[in-house]
Formats: sequence, structure tokens, C-alpha cells
Amino acid sequence: MSSMWGGRFEGGLDPFFEQFNRSLPFDRRLLEQDIRGSHAWADALVGAEILSSDEARQIHDGLDRIAEDCASDPTLIGNADDEDIHGFVERKLGEQVGGLAKKLHTGRSRNDQVATDLKLWLKTATTELDGRVGELQSALLALAERTADLPIPGYTHLQRGQPVTAGHHALAYLEMLARDRSRIRDAITRADESPLGSGALAGTAFPIDREALAKSLGFRAPTRNSLDTVSDRDHVAEVLFACSLLMVHLSRLCEDWIFYGSYEASMVRFHDSTATGSSLMPQKKNPDALELIRGKCGRVHGHLQALMMTMKGLPLAYDKDLQEDKEGLFDALDQTSSCVRVMRTVVDTIEYDEARCRETSGRGYLNATDAADLLVRAGVPFRDAHERCGKAVLRALELGVELEQLPEEDLAILFGYDVADPQTALSVEEVLARRNVVGGTAPGQVRTQCHHWRQQLEEQTR
Repeated sequence: MSSMWGGRFEGGLDPFFEQFNRSLPFDRRLLEQDIRGSHAWADALVGAEILSSDEARQIHDGLDRIAEDCASDPTLIGNADDEDIHGFVERKLGEQVGGLAKKLHTGRSRNDQVATDLKLWLKTATTELDGRVGELQSALLALAERTADLPIPGYTHLQRGQPVTAGHHALAYLEMLARDRSRIRDAITRADESPLGSGALAGTAFPIDREALAKSLGFRAPTRNSLDTVSDRDHVAEVLFACSLLMVHLSRLCEDWIFYGSYEASMVRFHDSTATGSSLMPQKKNPDALELIRGKCGRVHGHLQALMMTMKGLPLAYDKDLQEDKEGLFDALDQTSSCVRVMRTVVDTIEYDEARCRETSGRGYLNATDAADLLVRAGVPFRDAHERCGKAVLRALELGVELEQLPEEDLAILFGYDVADPQTALSVEEVLARRNVVGGTAPGQVRTQCHHWRQQLEEQTR
């Protein structure tokens, strides 16, 4: 295996440690970013009068050929035995431009090089993830618009509480995803500073224009402390946290719909494209897509915890421990992006059983709070109204009926006055319509929120 650091050493590496030490099998993902950073560094060296314009042109041509060769033949990098992606690019550049390649690393360390590569990669990867989450939001919005007035039971403590609409439920997750997108973007905003030019830990000794270098790579500014720069992985941790919380939100939606799709609830039906069967039980239709997403949540969380433990107690500046940042990050973003994509398919294809939803929303005393509210409107203090309605529920349980189906004498005791049409006053439709406040579940409010989100998402995609 070729090495970038052999002059100090006389003996060779233990073969097993040599493989243990290699990062090329996973940091090969940074090829495009390493070449991009090398292009920018060559130009910076021209400005510092280390390279001539002609030398820089040769290096640029060589780097371009490496990119083209690897794109046309992935085995070039797959079969390479270099220690890392930086060694691979330097070796291949030497094959293209000879000894001139040795000048490119002037004033640059693998420490600031990998930090730059990783930030560049993250900016691209998180932009792609943000776009996928936006597509999932659009799918949830379409579902909310279709089900704006469809009642379903709302739960607290997994016990029936009050009716809500399926559209309101979908919008709840759209709100969560909006916060997820904000966190992803916020993390990259803080990471938008270029490490290149920080050297190994003390900064470069050559007159590099780091402001211009940062701009050439698309960063808003250079980092301001070389010690912090080469050891900083806060941006990795923040992106992992954003992914972890995004996965929590997906997992919660999965849990809701797994329950809604159970035989006991029977409120949703899963499309054949995202469900599987049983090898033994012919009647089964299992929500495997949702269960896999729920399961992968733990995997992504594990990568966050692993990085936090890796970073804990590391002395300044760079330590080889930080090589452990990439495999978890790459896998977390891969898994999160895949889960978002699969969830979009589920959202696009899921079907609510409208008849079942309406029927089940009218059972289980979900209108008890509204009965109390009617008493409050008649001048009864809420705590007294709450007690009266609790006793009315006990009576309804005894008779095996819903509140609005109580005998007239029981309704008279409950309300203390005649209710001309309790079936209408306590109907699911009336219960929903009363929640006509900002953030409420009334169909009109749901449609208003859908209109708001339609505008928001259209603006974000312009």
C-alpha cells in the first residue's frame, strides 16, 4: 500500500493493522469533494506563488482525468490499496502529471483536507435530504386535503379522547417535518465555513488567501481557529441529531398507522406496494414498510450516540478517533433518506376506510367534553359540568349506549334543561365544527392550514 508519510519510518506496518487503519473503503465517497478541494488548493497555491499558472493547469487537467477515469471505471478506486481517498487522488495525480503532483500538498494537511471534503459532502447530502423531506411534506399535504373532514378518533394515553380529522392528523406530521427541515438547514448554515488552509493544527505557513479560497469552494467564510477547525465535528453531530429526530417523527407516524391498520382498529388499508404477507398465514397483510422504518430509527440514533462518545474527551487538535465519524454519518444519511422515500410511497398509497372511521369516531364517548362544554355555555362551572358528564358516562356504560342515546330523563338530569336535538348537538360533525380556532381540527381550519402549507411548499421549491 502506498503511503503519504513514510520518511520517518524504517519498518513496515503489521498487515492486519494496515487494513485496520485504512479508510478508503468508506471515505471513497469523498472522491468528488477531494478533487474539488484540490482544484481550489492548486489555484490558491498559484496566488501564493508556489505554483505557476502552467503547473496549476497541468494539475487541473490531471484531476479532471482522475474524475473521468473513476466515473467510467469504478474498479479503479474499488481495487486500490491506498490508505485513504487523499492518498488515492495524490497517487493517481502522480500517474497523470509526474513529480508535479508532489507540489500540490504544499501547506495542506490531510486534517484540513478531510474536514473540507466532509463539509462539502454534507452540504450536498443534506440538500438532497431536505428535498426528499419536502416531497414527503407535499404527500402529507395532499393526504390532508383529501381527508380534511374525515373524522377519526383522537387519542391520549392510547385511550380515546376526542374526535379529530385525518387531515388534522396528517398536518401534525407535516409540522414536525417542517421543524426537521429547519434543523437540517440550520446545521449546514453553521457548518458553512471552509477548513482549508488550517493545516494540521496551526494554520498554513504560506500566504494563502483563505477568504478567496473559501468563496471558490462555495463557503461563506473561512474558519477562524485552526485548532478548532481540524478537530471540529459538531456539524456531523448536528446532522446526525437532525436525522435522529426526523426518524423519531417517521417512527411515530409508523406507529400510528400500524395501529390504525390493525384488525382491531381497521381504519386504514395498506397498499400492496408497501405491505407483505406471511409465509405461513395466508390471510396476513403486514405493514413491513412501516415496521422497517420504525426499526431503522434505532440504527440512526445509534450512530449519533457513537459519535458523541467518540468526541467525548478528545484532546486538541486532530486525533485518529475522528476517522470513526464517516461510516456512521454515511449510513445514517443513507438510511434516513431511504426511509423518507419509502414513507412517501406509503403516504401516497394509504387508504382510510371512511365508513369505518366515521362509525368508530362516534363510539366511546368522544363527545363527553362537548357535553360538558354545552353545560358551561348554559352557565354551569366547568368542574361541576365535568362531574355531571362523568356520571352520565357511567350511566351510558350501564345502559350500553352513547351519551346522545341516553333516555330523555337521563339527558334532563345531565343538562338540567331540555336539549331539543342531542343527537345533532353531540354529533361528530358538530364536535369537530366547534374546534374552529387556529390550530384546531375543524374541517375549515384544516383546509385553511392546507392552503397555508401549499403556499409555503411552493415557495420553498422555487
